[in-house]
Amino acid sequence: MSRSRKKRGRDINGILVLDKPAGMSSNGALQHVKRIYNANKAGHTGNLDVPATGLLPICLGEATKVSAYLLDSSKTYRARCKLGITTTTGDAEGEILIQKPVPEVSESEFKQVFTQFLGEIEQVPPMYSALKQNGQRLYELAYKGIEVERKPRKITIHKIELLNLDKDEFEIEVFCTKGTYIRTLAEDIGNQLSCGAHILSLRRLGAGPFNESQMVTPAQLQELAETGIEKLDDLLLPMDMALLDFPEIHLADDAAYYLCQGQTVMVPGLPESGRLRIYNHSAQFLGLGEVTEDGRVAPKRLINNVETRING
Repeated sequence: MSRSRKKRGRDINGILVLDKPAGMSSNGALQHVKRIYNANKAGHTGNLDVPATGLLPICLGEATKVSAYLLDSSKTYRARCKLGITTTTGDAEGEILIQKPVPEVSESEFKQVFTQFLGEIEQVPPMYSALKQNGQRLYELAYKGIEVERKPRKITIHKIELLNLDKDEFEIEVFCTKGTYIRTLAEDIGNQLSCGAHILSLRRLGAGPFNESQMVTPAQLQELAETGIEKLDDLLLPMDMALLDFPEIHLADDAAYYLCQGQTVMVPGLPESGRLRIYNHSAQFLGLGEVTEDGRVAPKRLINNVETRING
């Protein structure tokens, strides 16, 4: 007997901005969205801690080709933190390590502490993180009680805004580059006040061009799924939204055809270097290109589902 062919999902393309709930892993959120959409291919754009909530873009189909660029984008977080207690994990899930009295600090004094962390700084990643060392996730080692030396990494914190300060708790909003650990930032702020701190709750509000106004909860997805697949598909954002930082060019039909065949093409008025969003004359997104040394456009990451023909 011949083997039955494994059923594939739908070839659906786009980006869903999910509002990940607390208690769900990023991979669990990905699989949930993939299942609801019956998508053939899906990927997320960077881990959000299991206790954390908020914005997690899920790329479906050809949109997985642009997910790496969202990984590199800056992020916005809101964190509620508790002073006076340091935990093993840097958040409320961990065991208490140290407990100290909290000094009386005015709002202006508190904000002054933030200035030490603005701009480009070095930050030591926490043990309870998904970073790998010698092939093992740091959190896997941490759960075994093993602590290893971590090299500090350069990050940039663009903005820290104090939203609320109430005795031993404070709430901040942080705009920062990729690779920033808000748990570590909260601990460092607490250490500057000589009392330590940990995060009570963490919510991601933005990643690259995406913001909280675009988020959809798993419950809303499930409700829409019961009314039909079309309403689910209406939630998907175009994949080129992830690439708005790159300048765009529009190609004539013949240039678009040859580019999609893997060839470099001449285009007037190009920047001197860098990557470009490429569209055909009908404003269909073709993918990413790169300016070559001789002033042409070379294909870098093309989208498969676009038909480009020469008019004739």
